[in-house]
Amino acid sequence: MKKILFVVCTLLVSKNIFAQPLSDAEKKIISYVNLHMTETEKLLENVVNINSGTLNKAGVKKVGDVFANEFTKAGFRTEWVTLPDSLNRAGHLVATRKGKKGKKLFLIGHLDTVFEPDMPFSPFTRLNDSTATGQGANDMKGGDIVVIAALQALESMGLLNDASIITYFTGDEENAGRPTAVSRKDFIERAQTCDVSLAFEGANGLNSVATARRGASGWKLHVTARTGHSSGVFTAGSGYGAIYESARILNQFREELSTEKYLTFNPGLIVGGSDMSYNDKTAKGEAIGKTNIISPEVVVTGDLRFLTEAQKIAAREKMKAIVAKNLNGSKAEISFQDGIPSMEPTEGNNRVLKLIDQTTQAMGLGATKAGDPGSRGAGDISYIAKYVDCIDGLGASGRGAHAPGETINLKEFPYLIQRAAILIYRLTHID
Repeated sequence: MKKILFVVCTLLVSKNIFAQPLSDAEKKIISYVNLHMTETEKLLENVVNINSGTLNKAGVKKVGDVFANEFTKAGFRTEWVTLPDSLNRAGHLVATRKGKKGKKLFLIGHLDTVFEPDMPFSPFTRLNDSTATGQGANDMKGGDIVVIAALQALESMGLLNDASIITYFTGDEENAGRPTAVSRKDFIERAQTCDVSLAFEGANGLNSVATARRGASGWKLHVTARTGHSSGVFTAGSGYGAIYESARILNQFREELSTEKYLTFNPGLIVGGSDMSYNDKTAKGEAIGKTNIISPEVVVTGDLRFLTEAQKIAAREKMKAIVAKNLNGSKAEISFQDGIPSMEPTEGNNRVLKLIDQTTQAMGLGATKAGDPGSRGAGDISYIAKYVDCIDGLGASGRGAHAPGETINLKEFPYLIQRAAILIYRLTHID
């Protein structure tokens, strides 16, 4: 009996892992990637050592120039998309190949990092055989190089012939130029001509990708109230003041909305007192607070993150209803600002996930599953998620993104490049 069970289990595992084994071409892709890892890591070191904070337009453009040269090696035509001077952003790098075979792909990366020139510089440094540190090493210069190295591997074997691919590396993902209707206009228009979008933000290891990402928006609460001597607070004539009313509202937000899955709302600033001012453009406020004066005004600003458009709308309606139930002597208003839309989970996204799962299993890396949408913030792919099937989290892996000491996992780096190359190959060779 045990022998029979062993045979059955073995057959099931074998069927799962070897249902779509690697082709000869795909085995050659893996060999090419491994053979060129020294050059790939050297390219990573080169661009990590170029500061490209979002507002360092010259630095962003310099990284773009390096990558443009690498795309040319992969047979792509490159161009620089400029933005109006009023946006104070460097622009975007676009690399294209036109063909008629397979799915039309839209590959996403970004050239900028959160590290501006006035911050302490952290150069590319190998810590050991499997780890290196440096500004933007995994977010997302490592991810950009996953794209480039994968495409160069495919080009070397003629596997991109007649493929249709647009690779779009934005120059301001970390701090998008406003309005985004301008800074993402070309990005969105080009994506709408494609079938599948793959984004190369940081990977959570080899066996998890993002089929959904939460969106981000903002809100502003403005409370006014009758003022007067503090001895009259709580009375019918004086009321509760603006600070008590803002506290009521924020606490009720927490009580009524904080348990909903994937919904978060964080008050990031609160200013109030006997005399106060707030500047929307600089997001800075000043206040004077005399304890014997009932506060006449409070401003609170925060964010609202959500998984679907319906969830965002429902949350806003609940927040409006809470704000409307004012304490005596006070009046409150809330306004909302749209930011980055969400990348909602769809059946189309799941179909691409199945192909990735087949790929990693064929590579012997195990199954790939959808990661938790709540673990990721918003990203560029969200702007186009309603137009094409989308997967994110295909880039480099590591730790500490957006902080000093950010690292990249060099042990997983070649496998992620191999996976990307084989996935692109399979997508561009199916109807």
